[in-house]
Amino acid sequence: MRSKVLAQANGQRTILLLLDSGEDAIKAIQAFARDHKVSGASLFALGAFEKATVGWFDFNTRQYRPIEVPAQCEVISVLGDVATDADGEPSVHLHAVLGLSDGTTRGGHLLRGIVRPTLEITMTEVPAHLKRLKRPDLGIALIDLDQ
Repeated sequence: MRSKVLAQANGQRTILLLLDSGEDAIKAIQAFARDHKVSGASLFALGAFEKATVGWFDFNTRQYRPIEVPAQCEVISVLGDVATDADGEPSVHLHAVLGLSDGTTRGGHLLRGIVRPTLEITMTEVPAHLKRLKRPDLGIALIDLDQ
């Protein structure tokens, strides 16, 4: 992964991350956030994956139902954010729309994406620290603005 700060003002940074073939998108973003102490950011991305898994959250089972995309796909859009979890570690929350070779799409919560050939991520870090905490009533972690 390569990165470059594109702009910085008033405690806000805009950073371009370029991921290379073979990188796991979520792990790379988490590592960048950890290494650069990013505790609050929004991001968007485009590029391509050699394979990916998106998920649909089932409130009855409180688990994501995986939707495998086992082939090369275009990353039409990834939107998400970075916050910290209860242990102070980066928590990356991403949703993706992936384009398949026949023009159909798959979308949902991005569970895994292996880059091929690149993923271009624009991250906007904010000076506020965001906290994502587990909601036992829902079975998922959400940003808690009271933290």
